[in-house]
Amino acid sequence: MSVDLKYRRVLLKVSGEALMGTREYGLDPEMVARVADEIQSVHALGVELCLVIGGGNIFRGISGSAVGMERASGDYIGMLATVINSLAVQNELEQRGVTTRVQSAISMQAICEPYIRRRALRHLEKNRVVIFAAGTGNPFFTTDTAAALRASEMGCNALLKATKVDGVYDADPNQVPDAVRFERLGYLDVLSRDLQVMDASAISLARENRIPILVFSIFENGGFAKVLQGCGRCTIIGELT
Repeated sequence: MSVDLKYRRVLLKVSGEALMGTREYGLDPEMVARVADEIQSVHALGVELCLVIGGGNIFRGISGSAVGMERASGDYIGMLATVINSLAVQNELEQRGVTTRVQSAISMQAICEPYIRRRALRHLEKNRVVIFAAGTGNPFFTTDTAAALRASEMGCNALLKATKVDGVYDADPNQVPDAVRFERLGYLDVLSRDLQVMDASAISLARENRIPILVFSIFENGGFAKVLQGCGRCTIIGELT
């Protein structure tokens, strides 16, 4: 298939909350299927694709520390939650005929591979979707930071963040009807305005490695593929020239 792609190797960051759909917690099978459909359509275009999936639908370390749990312990539990989500998405993708590998930063070889950079690169070259689980493997770092780190290690052309809205706004558009949407932002704009698209460590790491961040809605059918072809609705965060 001959398709004009703006980005050939990308990392998609999906929040755990996106996978719970309208539920209060856990996994919504319909939402997992929707995400898998979007990934499958992009994979069919020939894009080399890797994923980082959050765990906030199951457990969030910061919330745990707020009720008395040691932060490091809470973060490790959150990392295990990302493994659960990664295996769920892997299952959906493989039912669609998409070959995947889950690599975990915390070794659990009975269910997935350990994270090995060169092996992950080889999987991408063989057109396999690689799902990076367990964050960075260290507490005090979010899955946003893990996404920026893995995108840097894999030499990705772009880091895409799938959200519930079609870009970055100066306020929550679901609560503020006249919130202003940005078409393009600089890395430093995001940090100085405290827009909270991703945490500061992730933004800084992407900036250092000159990886643009594209924020788009996972709820638009075919939106992921459109963004990669340069015609989708999104906010691009990068160097302003």
